Amino acid sequence: MKGAAVRSLDISMPLFEGMPAFPGDPPFSSEAVLRPERGDAYFLSRIALGTHAGTHIDPPSHFLAGAPSVDQLDLETLQGPCRVLEARPEGRTIGPEVFDRLPKGTTRLLLRTPNSERWARRLEFFGDFVGLGERAATRLVELGVRLVGIDSLSIETDLTGAYPVHRELLGHGVVIVEGLLLAGAPPGAYELSCLPLAVRNGDGGPARAVLRSA
Repeated sequence: MKGAAVRSLDISMPLFEGMPAFPGDPPFSSEAVLRPERGDAYFLSRIALGTHAGTHIDPPSHFLAGAPSVDQLDLETLQGPCRVLEARPEGRTIGPEVFDRLPKGTTRLLLRTPNSERWARRLEFFGDFVGLGERAATRLVELGVRLVGIDSLSIETDLTGAYPVHRELLGHGVVIVEGLLLAGAPPGAYELSCLPLAVRNGDGGPARAVLRSA
C-alpha cells in the first residue's frame, strides 16, 4: 500500500519591485547587468534589498548588541515539527489566551491571522496589521517555544519605539519569523523548513519558508 503523498507549501513572500516593505526599510530593486540581447553570454541581475525584506528571520542581534546573528542561529531551530495556529483577536493585538489551544511541547509556532487574507487579495503594506502583545510574548517564553512566526512584517503592534515583544522574545533566544503568507495553510501540524541567507553578522536575513504536511 502506497503512503500518502507529502504536500509542500511555499509560505514565503516573493521579492519584486514594489513589494510590501515596513516603513523606513530599504525597498527591493532589481537591475539587469548582463543580457544576451546586448551581446552578453547569459542573464545576470543586480538586486538590492534590506536584511528584513519580505519573509525574513529576526535573530537576537536584531535588537541586542553582541547576541547571535542570523548566520549563527542553530539550524535545528529553523527546521522540524511546527504548529500553525489561528489567531483572530477582537482588536489588533493577540493576547496570551490564544495559546490555551496550543498542544503541549510545541517548539515552533506560526500565527495565522486575518493579515494572511489581506495579503492574498493584494501584496501591499497596511499599517493596521494584527500582531502579538507583550503578555502573549511572555507566555510563549514560558511555554518553551523556540521559534515563532507571523503573517505580518512586524510581530508586534506596539511600535512606540520600545518594541517590548521583540525584546522579550529575542532576549530569551526565541527566533522570530516575519512576513509569512499563510492563507493556504490551515491550522494544524506541519514540518517547517525556514532557512535565511547566511549574512555574516547579519541582523536579519531574507528566508524561504516551506511547510510540509502528509
